[in-house]
Amino acid sequence: MEKKVLTERGLLMAYETEDHETQYCFPAINSSCIKGKRSTHEYNIMYVFFSLLSAWTVFLNLLVIISISHFKKLHTPTNLLILSLAVADLLIGLIVMPIEATKLIETCWYFGDTFCRLFFIIFGLCFVASLSNLVLIAVDRYVAVCHPLLYPQKITMTRTLIIVYICWFCSFAYIIAIVISMSNRKYSCYGACTLMISFAWKITDLFMSFLFPCTVIITLYLRIFYVAQQQVKVINSLSKSGKCVTEGSVRRKSESKAALTLGIIVTVYIFCWIPYFILTLIDNTEMASTTAYILLWITYINSGLNPLIYALFYPWFKISVKHILTLKVLKPSSLHLNLSP
Repeated sequence: MEKKVLTERGLLMAYETEDHETQYCFPAINSSCIKGKRSTHEYNIMYVFFSLLSAWTVFLNLLVIISISHFKKLHTPTNLLILSLAVADLLIGLIVMPIEATKLIETCWYFGDTFCRLFFIIFGLCFVASLSNLVLIAVDRYVAVCHPLLYPQKITMTRTLIIVYICWFCSFAYIIAIVISMSNRKYSCYGACTLMISFAWKITDLFMSFLFPCTVIITLYLRIFYVAQQQVKVINSLSKSGKCVTEGSVRRKSESKAALTLGIIVTVYIFCWIPYFILTLIDNTEMASTTAYILLWITYINSGLNPLIYALFYPWFKISVKHILTLKVLKPSSLHLNLSP
């Protein structure tokens, strides 16, 4: 069909063909992508839903970040790793979710090629950093539960902080290498943000970003749960026999409970990402499909689930949130507040 002559006003509107049905992302460009159609009702509902989801994810993770950063009692190596994980989840809610939602609702990419690559960098960085932090958390819990006497010597705040910095730097370097190797525009129209990854990089990324770290995490947690179960049996038998339960035994029981909580976080994370990874292997060129977007947003929603798990299993998180929401954290004395229930 022949295109109509574009008026100055028409440049600001979606282009329509003679049958008034087809719309284009960029009417003035011949290679423009076709813009999807949505009713006003559907359009508004989607914007409200994704805005609330993004705001909720940012709010919950911000509570975690403020809690661990503010209260001195929470300045531990394990919580530092949780803080790093919350930062990655916060970035997903603050940057990735709004941009991905706009792309989904508008069915067009209006931010240009440069920002397209930058978006993939931010998305990849958050994902790789999150998984790397989960590996570090698994190692931290493994040492705490399986080698409790070595934990205070081997796992310190300074070492953990250095490792977290290295984790983020390596994640950034890895994602930069992948994005540089990607090709753009070769198989897409103007108004799409689709970067094509080679099969070699796809397999490498599957191994480095999913299979290897998940294998390490699962192996460590299986060992953790076995040792924790044995420790709890010993502590319970001592209690039933009337023997004195030492402070170290109580601490080990607490470490085991913490390991269980973090194990739930890891399990939820893995189950959220497995379907998406399978889909990317099956078909990497049709990521705009409904199934792909559903699985993609399940992975994003995972960023808002972690704080809810903290709220369910960590008493200190509930107490710290109350102090934050009531603005008691503004008092200087709150820095050394005891968060034990």
